[in-house]
Amino acid sequence: MLISTAFAQDGAAGAPAGGMLEMFLPLILIFGVFYFLLIRPQQKRQKEHQAKLGGARRGDKVVLGGGMMGTVTKVVDDAELQVKIAEGVEVRVLKSTLMDVVSKTEPAKDDAKPSGDKPANDGAEPKKSLIGSLFGKK
Repeated sequence: MLISTAFAQDGAAGAPAGGMLEMFLPLILIFGVFYFLLIRPQQKRQKEHQAKLGGARRGDKVVLGGGMMGTVTKVVDDAELQVKIAEGVEVRVLKSTLMDVVSKTEPAKDDAKPSGDKPANDGAEPKKSLIGSLFGKK
């Protein structure tokens, strides 16, 4: 009687009913959630940050790696900038050491109009109401 019970228990503990796919499906789902919620957004932010730093040009205010702020006076080459950090003090820095571009300058326009031809409201934004600014309406 004891032997037949032991054989019956051994047969029930055999291979899993669903196979390997059912065993690894929760792990695959967890990895997918991590990828779409954590990894992918971080990669997008990093690409945007690199594009922002790579597009630094003359006149932009930048934050250097040590926390110093300065103004780009010259783009030396693809990897270097010349930055004015104080009156009469200009340093050459690598673009990879920039932390942020605080304010970007507008590129010069080819068809610049003389100052006398500008309309009175050129470049001014219309006033926004308090409720409109809260809800994003113009």
